[in-house]
Amino acid sequence: MAKQPHILAEEGDVNDIALIPGDPGRVDRIAKHCDDVETVAENREYKLVNATFEGRDLTICSTGIGCPSAAIAVEELSRVGVETFIRVGTTGALQSDIDIGDMVVATGAAKNEGTSKRYEAVEYPAVPDFDVLTQLVESAEENGEDVHVGPIASDDAYYAETDAYVEDWEDAGILSVEMEAATVFTLARRKGLRAGAICTVDGNLVEGTQKGETEDEELPEKARDNVERAIRIALTATTHL
Repeated sequence: MAKQPHILAEEGDVNDIALIPGDPGRVDRIAKHCDDVETVAENREYKLVNATFEGRDLTICSTGIGCPSAAIAVEELSRVGVETFIRVGTTGALQSDIDIGDMVVATGAAKNEGTSKRYEAVEYPAVPDFDVLTQLVESAEENGEDVHVGPIASDDAYYAETDAYVEDWEDAGILSVEMEAATVFTLARRKGLRAGAICTVDGNLVEGTQKGETEDEELPEKARDNVERAIRIALTATTHL
């Protein structure tokens, strides 16, 4: 198979399981926990690295922001050999009892985005693979960490999340909102592949707290610390999948 046009990888360049953060910088943060790190390619928002964790070969690839670029990553990675995807990201809480720095494992994602709707009707569920979901929860327990487990929303319009949207999500019991999971779950299911997501809370929309305005302030200190814990949970999950 020819080299994929965006991730710049071909069959044999990747492993069967991939951690997919949005931020290319988080690829490096994940890789710091691993051995035998090798950069495969860097192009646009996609940084692609191979590594091993406790003897498990894995791939790490950033997806950029939002479902359109995440769909490209999943499409191209799946074409060259990835069979399991774990999103390791950040998310905004939608319930008052979820604190900055808490971690959320998604049981499903509301399709408040346009990409998945190009593949299928909105009524079809965007849900993670049961084994990946279960292993993320069990890996959290193995690492002595608490996680919130429940439905999230994936939204396209970061700056158009009005009070009405937030209140509706809150009333529906949605735990948090992010920008990629619905499409990742949808594509994996349609392709007969596996996917899951663990995200660290970087703000609480109900309480009116959000990311900082500078690069250093993008994540509050507790969230920065717990991103490392979420990475460790996701990496532990790969050793059991």
